[in-house]
Amino acid sequence: MSNKCEICGKGQVSGNNVSHSNRHTRRKWNANIQTVRVEENGAVTKKNVCTRCIRSGKVTRAV
Repeated sequence: MSNKCEICGKGQVSGNNVSHSNRHTRRKWNANIQTVRVEENGAVTKKNVCTRCIRSGKVTRAV
């Protein structure tokens, strides 16, 4: 599954784990991407959408 929202473009971001001794190792945060059936222009398709777009109503889910 793609790690990028097809509506808003939200994706993976990177940064560092920082331990108690202040050592830095690289890590990544993945967006919460769900595959949902979306109704667009009367047609039903599957899209990879972040949960923020689902919750805010930016996509209309197919029944």
